[in-house]
Amino acid sequence: MHTTGSRPRLVVSTDGRGVVSHAGARLLADLADAVGLTHAFGEALRRLRPRGTGHDPGRNAVDLAVMLADGGETITDLTLLRNQPEVFGSVASTPTAWRLLAGIDPAALAALRAARAAAREVAWLQTGETRDGIPASKAGGRELPGLVLDIDATLVTCHSEKEHAAPTYKHGFGYHPLLCFLDNTGEALAGVLRPGNAAANTAADHIAVLDAALAQIPDAHRHGTEILIRADSAGSAKAFLAHIRALRSRGIRTSFSVGWSITEPVRRAIRHLPDQVWHPALEQDGTLREGAQVAELTGLVDLPGLPEDTRIIVRRERPHPGAQLTLFDLDEGMRHQVFLTDAPYGQGSLQLLEVRHRAHARVEDRIRCGKTTGFGRFPSRHFRINAAWLELSLTAIDLLAWTQALLLEGELATAEPKKLRYRLLHTAARITRGARRLHLRIAATWPWRHDLATAFTRLRALPRPVT
Repeated sequence: MHTTGSRPRLVVSTDGRGVVSHAGARLLADLADAVGLTHAFGEALRRLRPRGTGHDPGRNAVDLAVMLADGGETITDLTLLRNQPEVFGSVASTPTAWRLLAGIDPAALAALRAARAAAREVAWLQTGETRDGIPASKAGGRELPGLVLDIDATLVTCHSEKEHAAPTYKHGFGYHPLLCFLDNTGEALAGVLRPGNAAANTAADHIAVLDAALAQIPDAHRHGTEILIRADSAGSAKAFLAHIRALRSRGIRTSFSVGWSITEPVRRAIRHLPDQVWHPALEQDGTLREGAQVAELTGLVDLPGLPEDTRIIVRRERPHPGAQLTLFDLDEGMRHQVFLTDAPYGQGSLQLLEVRHRAHARVEDRIRCGKTTGFGRFPSRHFRINAAWLELSLTAIDLLAWTQALLLEGELATAEPKKLRYRLLHTAARITRGARRLHLRIAATWPWRHDLATAFTRLRALPRPVT
């Protein structure tokens, strides 16, 4: 048997100098400075540095967010940044990072959220000046007007006893955070850490996370811009929909598209629909979706207690292998999904409204990526520390989203975090000094060296906020 190739022989030693890894993560740290996040975090956590000595708590919080964005999972992963002072400067020790998280009480957490909102406003202004502004969300091959907010909950397993961790409805154990993402850019606007036994359809929790998400949107966009709130059937609580409608009285032009349970009245209405009222459904690229149709049930089902002009729409399609079907679906031979919307007639075709709602599924990808960016595991036995960790995880997701919106192009501008890490953030380089400057030299053979170098160039050219 002949081998087709072999690896070159290596002699391993530990005497290398000027070599650094994860050099691309410096891009995230510098971007945090460029959008004013580091300064804003410093102001928010000023009281945690009473004597004005030692590490800046705001800088420590940013370093933790950078570590999470880079793929770190535990506080001890901060060691990677700390052991490369040539690239990342002075980074706090693990005990200092623990003390920082332990010192973030509800008041400090609220200040961190306000700081994130201030940095977001700067990032959006920079996007408007250097790019074409906040991109539009898309569905059915079309651009959707305004902003699209997706709300969804997820289960996070805890393998040890943690404060407020509890059994989940899927027979696991852990937390049940509720999150809100901006579909336009992938930014993580808000999150609420909840016990594992928290109900999925609690209106108060949905209202809290929506209000926190709206507070993250700059005033220029929060008022006068169409804002669509999407959720699955857990977001169909009457109090939550009434809250969305009531926001209009405050000048916030909100609308909703939320899932709805298939009750017996809904089943009867579906069975009585004539074939001619069913219309072909669309794929996300605007082409026809094979074997799927949509129809409107408004007027055929009573919707007491819901906001005026609420419409109810149903999609049916041939079930794909492995689909979870109800007895009603089995009887009809089709899979059915129903949702509510308050989109007025004439604002879009039935097919567009349905494919727009179905695009809510993208939030599942956001959550999956978010679990690799911090909130897939929580570090402490104390709930308050874990709530602070969640906020820093959302910050890490924002840093990645702003990096893509401001500094990257092509496939990297839409890539998932794993691809960004393997191609940019984890890049190795060599540190050299010359002409009183520090040089970061990326390998000439690295395939994405030009993308990373161009990103650093664009970062230096960003207009900076006044502090």
